[in-house]
Amino acid sequence: MTEYEAIIGLETHIQLNTTTKIFCSCRADSWNDLPNTNICPVCTGLPGVLPVLNRAAVEKAILLAAAMHAEVQPISYFDRKNYFYPDLPKGYQISQYNMPVARGGYLELTMPDDTTKKVNIQKLHLEEDAGKTKNDFGRRLIDFNRCGVPLVEMVTAPDLRSADEAAQYLTRLRQLLRWIGISEANMEKGHLRCDANVSIRPIGVDYLNPKTEIKNVNSIVAVRDAIQTEIIRQTREVQLGHKIEAWTLEWDEERNVLRKMRSKETEADYRYFREPDLLQLVIDEQWKTETLKQLPELPLERRSRFIHQYRVPEYDADILTGERSLSEYFEEAVVIYQGDPKRVSNWLMNDVMRLINELGIPAGELKLKPTYLVEIIKMVDDNIINNSIGKTLIEKVQDTGKAPSTIVSEEGLALVSDTRTIEDTCKTVIAQNPQPVSNYQKGKTGLIGWFVGQVMKQMGGKADPQLIRQILEELLKQ
Repeated sequence: MTEYEAIIGLETHIQLNTTTKIFCSCRADSWNDLPNTNICPVCTGLPGVLPVLNRAAVEKAILLAAAMHAEVQPISYFDRKNYFYPDLPKGYQISQYNMPVARGGYLELTMPDDTTKKVNIQKLHLEEDAGKTKNDFGRRLIDFNRCGVPLVEMVTAPDLRSADEAAQYLTRLRQLLRWIGISEANMEKGHLRCDANVSIRPIGVDYLNPKTEIKNVNSIVAVRDAIQTEIIRQTREVQLGHKIEAWTLEWDEERNVLRKMRSKETEADYRYFREPDLLQLVIDEQWKTETLKQLPELPLERRSRFIHQYRVPEYDADILTGERSLSEYFEEAVVIYQGDPKRVSNWLMNDVMRLINELGIPAGELKLKPTYLVEIIKMVDDNIINNSIGKTLIEKVQDTGKAPSTIVSEEGLALVSDTRTIEDTCKTVIAQNPQPVSNYQKGKTGLIGWFVGQVMKQMGGKADPQLIRQILEELLKQ
């Protein structure tokens, strides 16, 4: 039986996090607004109005182009993309066609076997968003709030070969968008939208077959599931001798099924022509250079540097560079600590990240600043407090914003360093538990952990477990 491979390309629409829309002064973020309340004559296409290009949208597109290794074009143009949907009030969308803001580019993916896959970019251009429609009680309702929101449309080459690769591409892209600060990239809120083009062909050939386009997917998991479903469907159809038709398909996430929406449009259907109300977009070297000063070290570069500079394992580096503010938190803490970076990494991944996940905030917004985390680690190193108290301190500092040393002093959390006091407590525990003592002395030496726990309990956890263990072992020999 013939074996087939999937050929997948992704079209992503990235909402830029500018304050205002791309061609007018309406607010760009209208997620929580009542329908049709964040609009004006420009974004609703009323007669006689003129668009004015948002400079911030261009600068964010420049940053993305640089992060994607694309070539920013010194001159680009806007075009009218003509189509007639109810949520497109002008009857056309201002977009870019054959002279976009950037050309080329690629995104590298790290595969499970540690190899790198390069996904090439065919298109990267600016455009305005359309509105949105909602079917409710048998009626089709239209909300124009989203009209004019600035987007970058980015289209990959057909370089992806599986649903998992497509999901990984979106994961890496979302990370990159948030990292360079140009988009919130929240798929559930429509900040990052993805359409998938899927076809199959026999393994070993290099031609492309007719493709279908999957729309209405609003999460990375849904993209993966929809693509996998379509690969299975096309394979089954071809094996039955049927031809694949170029349809646009809709993904029903509740039922995990694909439905036909319409035949797929071609570029000729949109009758592109130059936008007469906007001048050419000129990006000179000075503007580009000044804009690119905002571009931070990128995730893969920082990951590699962490591995080589700080000698942390690849697993740690992957997690620490998963989000920009977390990587900056780690690096600041390492510089302050001046000790083993792996020790900082362990505390950050095991305890601080749990706090971040519980609170749902980035590392940069924690009251537990890197200086406070390092203070806790050093107090544990110096046996002022133990690990257990250190973990408790992390939450106390976050709750109060106080310095760890202040909390230790106010609440008397420092370890008891008086050997005499610890020895007296150990003797009390031994006297109170004759049967466990007898069992221990008959060879059940594993009970030493139980004795340590009893002493720690009586001392409120404020003693060094190792010192307690040493004292107990000496006393139990008697």
